[in-house]
Amino acid sequence: MGRVVDSGRFVLAEEVKAFEDAFADYLGVSHCIGVASGTDAIQLALMGLGIGDGDEVITAANTCVPTVTAITATGATPALADVDSDTLTLDPDSLGRAITSRTRAVVPVHMYGNPCDMDAISSVVQSQGIALIEDCAQAHGSEYNGELCGTLSACAAFSFYPTKNIGALGDGGAVATNDSDVADRIRALRQYGREKDYEHPTVGINSRLDELQAAVLQVKLKYVNDSWELRRSIAEAYDNQIANEWITPVVTADWALSNHHLYVVRTPHRDALQKHLANKEIMTTVHYPTPIHAIESYPDLGAPGAFPESERACAEVLSLPMYPGMPTSHVDTVIETINAFRP
Repeated sequence: MGRVVDSGRFVLAEEVKAFEDAFADYLGVSHCIGVASGTDAIQLALMGLGIGDGDEVITAANTCVPTVTAITATGATPALADVDSDTLTLDPDSLGRAITSRTRAVVPVHMYGNPCDMDAISSVVQSQGIALIEDCAQAHGSEYNGELCGTLSACAAFSFYPTKNIGALGDGGAVATNDSDVADRIRALRQYGREKDYEHPTVGINSRLDELQAAVLQVKLKYVNDSWELRRSIAEAYDNQIANEWITPVVTADWALSNHHLYVVRTPHRDALQKHLANKEIMTTVHYPTPIHAIESYPDLGAPGAFPESERACAEVLSLPMYPGMPTSHVDTVIETINAFRP
């Protein structure tokens, strides 16, 4: 950070370029474009693929609002599909039923760091000219069949919000792609559609990764695998030792390797479980309590009951403590308290 301050260069300079190159190398893609947030990354990925007014974009009904906010920001119309009852990621069969003649893109969300079934999703859309854009906001380092999430689609959107597995000291995001033409368009779009000084052939937005954040992220990136190992050890303890008939962990499929951004369990007695844990000073939270079609600002995306698995999941999920460096004694306390829970 001192190096950035001393340089006097704070916007789209050496640090952003260095981080873009480093993150592209980490993923194994040709291009990484640093932007201001994960939400902007989804919006710019869609815009880079030419998606906007009159187009329809499908995503999962249980996602966080920013996924849908990004779709609407392009002028496109969001649409929803349900999720798999075990993994809580986009269900390929529900996706197939949701596609219409206006569908131009699908945004699968690797929810909680749990990869979507990308082969099955790809098989649904590949013959219809529909683009895939991965929402990797929670999936840094997660793998699908041995391949990193973010490398399985036309574009992928990452968030570097402070709570993410690679977190900045503020907001930030990036788009990853192997398509040079799309990458060039996104680089222009993130800066008002600028291709050269004072030449703006397309309408863009202002969304640039900050130099200071890029400097921080270069350091954070070096430790991402160490962080992943710490998270994995906690997840393994939860997997192996939580034993309560009323509580079920969200499933990670055999073809998936989660980065354990969150460790989420399900129970029809969520409020009681959350209170039981809080009484032992164990803090939990819910990601996410309301399906998109039940949110007040999106009244036209589905009636109650339209996406039953998403609705049931949103009523049951609870995120347990999960962070690198969490003391083993704290992990043990969480497990013991959960196993002692009775509704």
